[in-house]
Amino acid sequence: MKTNTGLWWLLSAFFFLMFVVYTVWNVIAHWDTHVAPGVSGWEVFTLSTEWVGTVALLFVTLMAAFIAFYIGRVHKAQRGELPEDILTADIDDGDPEAGEFSPWSWWPIVLAASAAVGILGLAVGVWMFPIGLAIFVVAIVGWVYEYYRGYFAR
Repeated sequence: MKTNTGLWWLLSAFFFLMFVVYTVWNVIAHWDTHVAPGVSGWEVFTLSTEWVGTVALLFVTLMAAFIAFYIGRVHKAQRGELPEDILTADIDDGDPEAGEFSPWSWWPIVLAASAAVGILGLAVGVWMFPIGLAIFVVAIVGWVYEYYRGYFAR
């Protein structure tokens, strides 16, 4: 995680450099375009700068810095290296218990389809959302009661 922190800080510095270069280049390129005859100084800067790219690069810089700061704090809080970061670690060292999962089950696909129909309903037509909700209920009931019938009954 220490390497990830360093990479994110490097990325935020790169985005800040690009923010400065983009802003200066934009001001130089559009210094005299679309400016009234009596306007000069700071007014030229505010009128000629293309603000969308400037603000977007500034916010990307801030977000990369936030991620770097967060990863750095998590690395400090865990007080040691993760097994994924140690070159001599085995694969089993970082393998957490994932719980019970049925590899033969088709219900997760139905559950994903219910989420897709529900989100599509929010995007396309609200009338589709209850259909997604109904598919969700069927998927949850089927997934839960899968262990009580058929070959895999307990």
